[in-house]
Amino acid sequence: MSIIVNLDVVLAQRKMRSIELAEIIGITPQNLSVLKSGRAKAIKLETLDKICNALKCEPGDILEFRED
Repeated sequence: MSIIVNLDVVLAQRKMRSIELAEIIGITPQNLSVLKSGRAKAIKLETLDKICNALKCEPGDILEFRED
């Protein structure tokens, strides 16, 4: 079972750069990179809320479940 992070796709659709999103939501570009690459072990609901607010999207637009 895997959780796929589609943050790059949503950023491209919104024509927004990662560094811009990182500034808006108040995290480092490095931490955002870890999240985007799927290497993050967890994400705070507060951070997910800020991402969705900034990108005007739903959590399901960013996170996807795929069964292995």
